[in-house]
Amino acid sequence: MKAFGFLSFGHYAIGNQQGPDAAQVLKDQLEIAKAADEIGVNNASFRVHHFAPQGASPMPMLGAVVGATKHIEVGTGVIDMRYENPLYLAEEAAALDLLSDGRTALGISRGSPEPADKGWESFGYGGEAPNGADIARQKWELFLSAIDGYGMAKAAPADQQYPRMYREGTALPVFPQSPDLHSRMFWGSGSNSSAVQAAKDGVNLMSSTLVSEADGRSLGEVQRSQIDVYRAAWKEAGHSWNNPRVSVSRSIFPIIDDETRRYFSTQASHEDQIGSLGEGSNVTFGRTYAAEPDTLIEQLKADPAIEAADTVLITIPNTMGVDLNVKILQGFAEHVAPALGWIPNTEGPVTGYDVGAFD
Repeated sequence: MKAFGFLSFGHYAIGNQQGPDAAQVLKDQLEIAKAADEIGVNNASFRVHHFAPQGASPMPMLGAVVGATKHIEVGTGVIDMRYENPLYLAEEAAALDLLSDGRTALGISRGSPEPADKGWESFGYGGEAPNGADIARQKWELFLSAIDGYGMAKAAPADQQYPRMYREGTALPVFPQSPDLHSRMFWGSGSNSSAVQAAKDGVNLMSSTLVSEADGRSLGEVQRSQIDVYRAAWKEAGHSWNNPRVSVSRSIFPIIDDETRRYFSTQASHEDQIGSLGEGSNVTFGRTYAAEPDTLIEQLKADPAIEAADTVLITIPNTMGVDLNVKILQGFAEHVAPALGWIPNTEGPVTGYDVGAFD
């Protein structure tokens, strides 16, 4: 591990529920990111869900964080490609990347199960596959072509153009373009096959607190297998760069004082869980780590995926407010992360390990 960040699911209260509303959660997330930047945290990422009281459209939040911070990179975990216009997303991603001087780490994927029945169709997007996997793949390929500067449309006849800029029929890219943006894209992978495809696509790998395999191995063991096949596929693909990023997510609560002990001492689980997301197959859910720093260091060093990943994203309880979440990040930065190899954000952008480093 070289770097760590936080991942906020953006939960908020609706109706008569207790807790912060959407406006408060958005403002809290910005304050957490600003404090994290000062601590030296490397990444501020936000979950994207639709038709649920959670984070949805991420770009306003990412832009706000970029404008209020100096070093921290901003990301998503993950943008659901089934819901996106790939060319508009390409424009947004490039603009964000330019504004941030390359401080982006956007996670994109097919998306996870949701409350809506084929909700992407309500957004105006159809598709044959029941879970939208095919349409997500098609849009992802178009998005990558767009950020790489390929022509997405053809120029109209000169007398129909305003302003007149191109010869008729010229292939037109979307604007703006941001150099090397492709190298800052992550694919959210839940299986070996999708990890291999991410390597072939030449993008970084992101794995969350659950994976689609449920064969009795721990989450860390399953993710390590995915990381290994990803790096092997990357080498085979022969890309021009050899240090793609790999991030994994974990629920981690350092117990450093009476307040964190009161909130988190009963949260720890000692093993991963097998469950279902309602799509017909079981998945492995990661355990929750909650312990004093020395114990956390021992536990996290024993996690094979954390050992192999360059970045660990800590899932934070965003509804518990700014102060407690900042304390979680501060506690991890001061008492745990240095023992795992952490390099603070002031030392420069995060880089991945060489694909041959773990042979």
